[in-house]
Amino acid sequence: MATLYVENVPDDLYEALRKRARSQRRSIAAEVLLLLEQNIPTKKTLKARREFLKKLEELRFTPSLRQVRSFNRGHDP
Repeated sequence: MATLYVENVPDDLYEALRKRARSQRRSIAAEVLLLLEQNIPTKKTLKARREFLKKLEELRFTPSLRQVRSFNRGHDP
């Protein structure tokens, strides 16, 4: 696992991060890690999102059973 060091963090940003971590009963490092995980998708997450969107697109253009039956009878849905 990699180690990340951050320098030159503005005082107001650090203070906001410290308060946020304290309010959630986490260390600053744990809070930073959580924020990174929530806001920077991994390759695995991006792949899962693409697959989900592909399934949504397929469902979007798949006619419902009601539409198919109506079409087969020659009526508008």
